[in-house]
Amino acid sequence: MPIKYRIDILNALKEKGFTSYRIRKEKLFGQKTLQDFRNGNVVLSTECLEKLCNILDCQIGDLIEYIPEDKK
Repeated sequence: MPIKYRIDILNALKEKGFTSYRIRKEKLFGQKTLQDFRNGNVVLSTECLEKLCNILDCQIGDLIEYIPEDKK
């Protein structure tokens, strides 16, 4: 996929005090979304990106980037 995370989402959340336990307890993200963060699968729902930007105090461009694939 040509869209990649610029940062390690789980580490960034941990730096803000959000452990996996706290995230699940406060129902910020579902288990599938947490698993996608762990595996580096980019979650592009606007709701998820909005929550991440709010929690991490950043812009969407700080979270993800587009990397064009080589044209053959």
